Amino acid sequence: MNKFTPAKAAGARSVDEITGSRRLRRMRKADWSRRLVQENRLTVDDLIWPIFVVDGRQVREPIAAMPGVFRLSLDLAVKEAERAAKLGIPAIATFPNVELGLRDQTGSHILDPENIINRATRAIKDAVPEIGIITDAALDPFTSHGHDGILRDGIIVNDETVEQVTAAAVIQAAAGADIIAPSDMMDGRIGAIRDALDANGFSDVAIMSYATKFASAFYGPYREAVGTAGLLKGDKKTYYIDHANSNEAVREAEQDLAEGADMLMVKPGLPYLDIIRRLKDEFRVPTFAYQVSGEYSMIKAAGANGWIDGEKAMLESLLAFKRAGCDGILTYFAPEVAAMLKG
Repeated sequence: MNKFTPAKAAGARSVDEITGSRRLRRMRKADWSRRLVQENRLTVDDLIWPIFVVDGRQVREPIAAMPGVFRLSLDLAVKEAERAAKLGIPAIATFPNVELGLRDQTGSHILDPENIINRATRAIKDAVPEIGIITDAALDPFTSHGHDGILRDGIIVNDETVEQVTAAAVIQAAAGADIIAPSDMMDGRIGAIRDALDANGFSDVAIMSYATKFASAFYGPYREAVGTAGLLKGDKKTYYIDHANSNEAVREAEQDLAEGADMLMVKPGLPYLDIIRRLKDEFRVPTFAYQVSGEYSMIKAAGANGWIDGEKAMLESLLAFKRAGCDGILTYFAPEVAAMLKG
């Protein structure tokens, strides 16, 4: 019976000969050396926290599809903003769940200076002036059909929507928003908003362009959170980008920058790391990603079922954004991660 022995075969090269003595494991051998050469790091300065606001007092409604995320009345939203500031989170992004009776075909309630978003901005800025406020001027939380624009005869009309989104952006800036982040993906919206902000004395208000918002299956839990899941008629493929396309995403980003966007956002996040990298390499401007509700919920659900280590997966997913070139990430994990980093 032949017995295998691990003796070096005649003429075989040694590992040092094969690698030219370049042993890449040398710097992985210990924790200290791995930390010394780590290429990307996640810090609290990378985090933007999206929150959902509703009318009422002492309201803290759990969102079934997003464990650990709640709809908050303004009094509690202010407390959460105070907590975020203490944790060092630079900015929060606010999204409304509007009463059904206030929604209509054109989303006209977005033009009310006293709507829930504008009241939330004022309340948070009064209590926590040091935290940044990002608002979305898209119409979907305000329409009776769940679309991001004005619906006429089954068509989302671009130019009329841009007029309304632009007017809403000025109202949001007047309420104290620091960054307008319009997510509607209408042609020309960035240039129209920039012109209107400047004309109305808000030249210091920045624009974060949802330059590449894809028609994605990962938005479902968010639509539950803002109350549009049961309202949406059809889909949003006539204005969101086809998820098969990357060159189109680059053209969208280029157009938005030409119109005056200060920063770019890619949405969703993890399925589109290639887009993040392309935009960062091509334009070299502040680039962000939105780790959307579906991404958050998958990690939370798998972690809760013991299928993955939820905490490690959370951190790994966020570091992936940094590796891809992100300057910051909108994530529902923000307070959890900030507390871990601070601790």
